[in-house]
Amino acid sequence: MLLLTPDRIRTLQRKLYIKAKQEPAYRFYALYDKLYQADILHHAWRLVKANKGSPGVDGMSFEVIESGIGVGCYLELLSRELQDKTYRVNPVRRIMIPKADGSLRPLGIPTIRDRVVQMALKLVIEPIFEADFCEHSYGFRPQKSAHQAIELLPTECGKGRRK
Repeated sequence: MLLLTPDRIRTLQRKLYIKAKQEPAYRFYALYDKLYQADILHHAWRLVKANKGSPGVDGMSFEVIESGIGVGCYLELLSRELQDKTYRVNPVRRIMIPKADGSLRPLGIPTIRDRVVQMALKLVIEPIFEADFCEHSYGFRPQKSAHQAIELLPTECGKGRRK
């Protein structure tokens, strides 16, 4: 399921990216207020829900939230906590995942509430960090993949590039 970023958020991201690209030494001091905006939290909720993660230590699943207080009320309360600066991160649920060699790998599962805040933060700060990356950096970036990097290799090698 492809989730399109709403125009208002895309405009904010574009402005942040352009400012960061044009003025690399500029420091963004006033971004916290963007974090608790209703449209950003609602889009963050949709993105987190699309990932279909498990509940954290609080046991709250998407279904419980939707059938309980409702998404709007849930995000409004979260926004108020962020705005009042009373938001605190919950403990992470730890499970062990078996590896091929028989050993176990720990996996931390944050609560949905914390994942929504993390996603909202990503929506706000990602464009600023994107402006610093080289055009040919492909690792862990939006709209970029390892396959694209491999496809680019013959072209770049043909130009004589080795790095």
